[in-house]
Amino acid sequence: MRTHVKVVAALFIVFSALGVVMAMFSSLFFGALASFVGATGEEGAPLGAAVLGFTGLSLTIFMLAVSIPGLICAWGLLKFRRWARLLGIVLAAISLLRVPLGTAFGVYALWVLFSKETETLFPE
Repeated sequence: MRTHVKVVAALFIVFSALGVVMAMFSSLFFGALASFVGATGEEGAPLGAAVLGFTGLSLTIFMLAVSIPGLICAWGLLKFRRWARLLGIVLAAISLLRVPLGTAFGVYALWVLFSKETETLFPE
């Protein structure tokens, strides 16, 4: 089961890293879009640029807020910290809603983290 825990940690890293990359991409995309809209000089362009900038910032913050706990959990799972197992269970349950890859990952992670053999790997 030790290997399965490490695989779950690696998958948390992969999915979280993808989320961080997407957050950075959305920040760049919306920032560029806002600058193009603002540079047109048309009426309402400053408001449109501000709305696009705010949307990009909000999306980036949301995606980082969703991704960073996965990275923290992965680190804890690799160190076999008890809190990481509990955080992993919560994050795996949430990932069940992300059909289809998140669902498959969530089922696998829950199977690994709820196993009695896995429970013994995490000291009190």
